[in-house]
Amino acid sequence: MDVRELAVRDAYEFVPPRFPDQRGLFVAPFQEPAFLKAVGHPLTVAQTNHSVSRKGTIRGIHFADTPPGQAKYVYCPRGSLLDVIVDLRVGSPTFGQWDAVRLDSTGFHAVYVAEGLGHGFVALEDDTAMAYLCSTGYNPGGEHGITPLDPELGLPWPAELEFILSEKDSSAPTLAEARDAGLLPDYSACRARYAQLRANG
Repeated sequence: MDVRELAVRDAYEFVPPRFPDQRGLFVAPFQEPAFLKAVGHPLTVAQTNHSVSRKGTIRGIHFADTPPGQAKYVYCPRGSLLDVIVDLRVGSPTFGQWDAVRLDSTGFHAVYVAEGLGHGFVALEDDTAMAYLCSTGYNPGGEHGITPLDPELGLPWPAELEFILSEKDSSAPTLAEARDAGLLPDYSACRARYAQLRANG
């Protein structure tokens, strides 16, 4: 499995080998040895999520209070999407920066999003499915978002799509508003959380 760290520190893309034959295809989107080598600690899976989206649907940009935060390992088992990771950690060298990876059911690339980072995606075709391995369970009181249409972020949503957003996502604050309101994760607290996970791993 090939691995590369994204432009946003503590986010990674994983590229698994594919094994097609006359029956179809076999692929393992998550492989613990490659994950351990890249991230430095095991992935605890407390909850798995599955979403199905119409073309143009944007979900995100979502993040959770850290600690404990919620790390995500995501891949696309059906359809195609553009996955976007935003560094929301105040004090991070890459604060406010983003990176994007195409995920689809041809290559089965996966993305790991560490605690404190923002995550979202746009479906590039109808009936696109996203699979999530989450390190913590759903905690409505500790989960937040920023608007994916924040003009200062300039996220790379394809202009030819007609966007579909939830009311929650469309009314979420901008990055600057969330920072002013004290909603964003602190980089040092996130780094301490990563160190704790490595120590416990």
